[in-house]
Amino acid sequence: MADITIYGAGIFGLSIAFTCLRRGARVTVIDPFGPGAGASGGIVGALAPHVPENWNDKKAFQLDSLLMASKFWSDVARISGQDPGYGRTGRLQPIADDHALALARGREMTARELWGDHATWQVIEATLDFAPLTRTGLLVRDTLSARLHPRRACTALAAAIRALGGTISTQGKPRGTILYATGAAGLTSLSAKLPRAIGAGIKGQAALLDFAAPDQPQLFADTLHIIPHGDGTTAIGSTSEREYEDPTATDDQLDALVARARAAVPALAGAGVIARWAGLRPRARSRAPILGAHPLHEDAFIANGGFKIGFGMAPKVAQVMADLMLDGTGAIPPDFRPEASL
Repeated sequence: MADITIYGAGIFGLSIAFTCLRRGARVTVIDPFGPGAGASGGIVGALAPHVPENWNDKKAFQLDSLLMASKFWSDVARISGQDPGYGRTGRLQPIADDHALALARGREMTARELWGDHATWQVIEATLDFAPLTRTGLLVRDTLSARLHPRRACTALAAAIRALGGTISTQGKPRGTILYATGAAGLTSLSAKLPRAIGAGIKGQAALLDFAAPDQPQLFADTLHIIPHGDGTTAIGSTSEREYEDPTATDDQLDALVARARAAVPALAGAGVIARWAGLRPRARSRAPILGAHPLHEDAFIANGGFKIGFGMAPKVAQVMADLMLDGTGAIPPDFRPEASL
């Protein structure tokens, strides 16, 4: 039975711990702030694919992960007895003009080629009540996108880890194989020790509205993710800020975000803000997750750089990192390896 110590109880660390435990390893997760304390404790939870064109390893990896998500999160729910808020409800996007319509029509065909029978990307008429405004009267609807409640997902994963015999603590001595999944703080610390920065924390702000549409698809309008959660709330996110004074403070940028969401989706006009969130999300230099051998610590590993797609990538990340640490294998794309971000 292998011993695994994971530093970091965000979505990558928890997902990898869960997968390793199910494969028979002894796992300890160490995080001084507890599960989901950083960016993984946010409120948005958009599990949305890249557009189905210009295919590459990153998009293929993400597709595999999104298709794994239903079973992964249903297993988490069953073992933990808690609801992570997962639902494959799809996504709507407005079509602004004839050029956008031509792109959307082309992607209908490439989605059939790349996604197969797993999901569709199609142009539909804008006849739904919960939908963004569209100048053409048309929307793109994809059936691959899903939602997840980040905080509930981390709580459910932590409960599942403990149910499987794993340990989560705020401190402790490592044993066995070590994995660093330490998010934005880890990227900052690592970058300071390398000749070139491997990544950084990018601030994001998001809001939670008192608006119930639990069975409706998520929306992507005016570059905003609008996510109806199963608990009767709707999340709006997010900003991307490279310069900031306080990484956890919300300000007028979030107010502007909410105003844009209300303008794009008339149904949200009267919905009150019930929560505000800000935090740092780990963005790798390569814009892909960093997975593989740790660049500084011998016989240790790293899983970081989820940025905006960490929750969507988590099931597949957990699989390949468990393969690597437990079996010495693992189909990690070259662009995901640490050297790609150096």
